[in-house]
Amino acid sequence: MADEDETSLFRDAVRGVRRLHGTTPAGSRVTRPAPRARFSRATRTELPEAPAPAPSPGERSETGSFSRAGIPAAVLRPFRRRQHAIEATLDLHGLTTSQAETRLHAFLCASLDRGRRSVRIIHGKGLRSGERGPVLRQMVHERLKRTSAVRAFLPARAEAGGSGATDVLLDTSGYSRNRR
Repeated sequence: MADEDETSLFRDAVRGVRRLHGTTPAGSRVTRPAPRARFSRATRTELPEAPAPAPSPGERSETGSFSRAGIPAAVLRPFRRRQHAIEATLDLHGLTTSQAETRLHAFLCASLDRGRRSVRIIHGKGLRSGERGPVLRQMVHERLKRTSAVRAFLPARAEAGGSGATDVLLDTSGYSRNRR
């Protein structure tokens, strides 16, 4: 009987109240639209492969620098002087080699699709790799050399990670941007 009294009191209290448009009764589930990405996903899943590069005059393997043959000095000079702004960064710390390679691939595809010209890849210095040396750095450099869209790369400045990071110059000509 107490429940009936409370129910009637409640109905008397809310007798003239009307539901607002766009609201749902308490306890019902709200169906929300699926979130939409602000940018479309990269449609490129394959990176253009380059044949294994022969050592070129610009390549200095001991310093971690590389430049593809035939790149004009007018393009390389500003990059080597660090006059290009870094447009995106990928951090591979703590990943296995296979995880890092997957992320690197996706990052390069997305960077090319968005028309980025200069990017940074942080791979670490390999101080805990023991005798194997910097495993991620070696994998990153080999992958970059095999990717024909990579014009050049070199170690980042000391304050940006030094030999633990690599700055990459990409060739965005011939790639359509997928901005929507």
